[in-house]
Amino acid sequence: MTPHDLQQPVLISLLGGGFVAAFLHAALPTHWLPFVLVGRAQRWSLGRVMGAAVAAGLGHILSTALVGSLIVAAGIALNTWIDGVLPHLSAALLFLFGAFYLARASLRKPVTALGPEVEVPEPAVSDRAAFWGLVLMMAVTPGEVLLPIYLSSATEGVVALGLLTLSFAAGTVLGMTLLAALASAGYSILRLERWARYEGAILGVALIVIGLLVMTHQH
Repeated sequence: MTPHDLQQPVLISLLGGGFVAAFLHAALPTHWLPFVLVGRAQRWSLGRVMGAAVAAGLGHILSTALVGSLIVAAGIALNTWIDGVLPHLSAALLFLFGAFYLARASLRKPVTALGPEVEVPEPAVSDRAAFWGLVLMMAVTPGEVLLPIYLSSATEGVVALGLLTLSFAAGTVLGMTLLAALASAGYSILRLERWARYEGAILGVALIVIGLLVMTHQH
């Protein structure tokens, strides 16, 4: 892929969509609330909480990239037998994931991100065990909603896949650290509990929109 190819609207839209999807995915409470709670329990500084969130976010994207590369390899092999299957398959997966998150958001009860004040217990584990436990928790769970976007970029080349991984990493780390920092600092004025209530629906709509972009920007 040449530098000129990297300026193509398709690739730019792909990277932008990847960043937004990663940021919204990272905004799920499971991606930042554990760091806040563990930080309070361990009496960590904000810097320590941010360090754990960054390390865990990078581990999360590393495992996602590993699984995504395997999916891309399988998809390319499949595409040699069925011409043009990759855009349709990736778009279908994005639609399915988007519909899943929309359905789950409409059925589940609202979850508040910041509950009532509770007593902070004494640390029960060492700081090192707590830190690496959080990192491992994220590293062993690839971002499933990001995998179809890898598949949609399979025909763009290795450079595009590398840039997409960087886009995922930027969106994930930014989302995790931003919300963890806001929650740790106690910025309830931003109504994080309202975000926690509607984030599933927002993520579902975003995935469906990205799927539409994949369908309408096929080569």
